[in-house]
Amino acid sequence: MIPPIPGAAPITKRIKHIAPVQLGIVLAVLYGMLALVFAVPMMIIFSLASIIPSQNAISNGPGPGIHASGAGLAAVGGVFFVIMIPVIYAALGFIGGIIAAAIYNVTARFTGGIEFTLADPPS
Repeated sequence: MIPPIPGAAPITKRIKHIAPVQLGIVLAVLYGMLALVFAVPMMIIFSLASIIPSQNAISNGPGPGIHASGAGLAAVGGVFFVIMIPVIYAALGFIGGIIAAAIYNVTARFTGGIEFTLADPPS
């Protein structure tokens, strides 16, 4: 890396083009990880909620009765939820990234792109 020149003027740059597939990959990974961060706690919450006794218990006499809530099915659905939601979010992030980059690239041709300034951090 080239050392910064002390007192150098800030450099203004423009983003003229974004590689659609690369942005799609970045957003797929980002969205997949974010979905995983939210999916695991949601599965835990829903799993705990499914074991709480329901007011919809079917009873054939004395005893707790059979819960109509389907706790076993909820547990299977929770595991499926944790696996599939991040995959679906990643796929949608990939597709959305490609579409967003393509729209940006067309727009940047007419507007010149996003302008930003680079400067060395203060020492």
